[in-house]
Amino acid sequence: MVKDGPEGGVSESMRICLDELRAHDHDRFLTLLFTPAAQRPALTALYAFNLEIARVAETVTEPMMGHIRLQWWRETLEGLPKGETRGHTAAVALHEANAFPVDTLSALADARERDLSEDVFENMEQLEAYAEATSSALMQLAAQALDSKKADGAREAIRHAGIAYALAGLLRALPLHASQGRLMLPADILRARNIDPHDVLAGKMNEELRAAISDVAEYARAHLASARGATYDGAILPALLPASLCDRYLDIMTAPDFNPFVMPVEVPAFRRQLRLMGRNIVKRI
Repeated sequence: MVKDGPEGGVSESMRICLDELRAHDHDRFLTLLFTPAAQRPALTALYAFNLEIARVAETVTEPMMGHIRLQWWRETLEGLPKGETRGHTAAVALHEANAFPVDTLSALADARERDLSEDVFENMEQLEAYAEATSSALMQLAAQALDSKKADGAREAIRHAGIAYALAGLLRALPLHASQGRLMLPADILRARNIDPHDVLAGKMNEELRAAISDVAEYARAHLASARGATYDGAILPALLPASLCDRYLDIMTAPDFNPFVMPVEVPAFRRQLRLMGRNIVKRI
């Protein structure tokens, strides 16, 4: 078991970012244990920034405030090359790491505008496109920070791994989204399973919703299989490692008696760490 954390010899801003990741994005925090020390600050800053923009929709009371917050981030990113961080810890960490072009970071913020929309995804294609623009794009940036040439040669593996992890994450977050009046399951699956969206938002579990969860889980498994079958170099593995945790999450959520509104989808940290260690040894997700 790896006992040391990824905190050794880091700046105060990086330490605060690590604390945030440990508390709110523990999967990616654990993958930092397997990231080379030289690239760890860059991935720490990237993941901390992603955490900030991914939580915008969860922390505002109305969409307009979320749009303002994302615009604040875009303006903050524009000032990073001049050292203007507006005092935000994640922005300071990004400036210190100096590893990512501003436009690529802004694209991540742009993709998060979709979180503030009341419109549902019409089909799986739209949901997968959203997953690619958020999760896959994040993995691509992390991989490029590890080894840009090898990242460019592994775009398909990264795309599929990112979509798989995002779909599993959206299923895990179903009760949270429902409590906020947000529905991330695609409309075509809801219609095919004859599901009333209001029942989902009200936290009502039934066999139809269980089937819809399984439908989305199958898409996640298919993307995970495609990622595992694609070519990529072990040098960029830390960027893809979160996807290696999908199997257990999906198994829990597709169990016959699973109820997302009363059963948290949690895997003990030591089991996730063991899983990541094993995948790191064989250099495959």
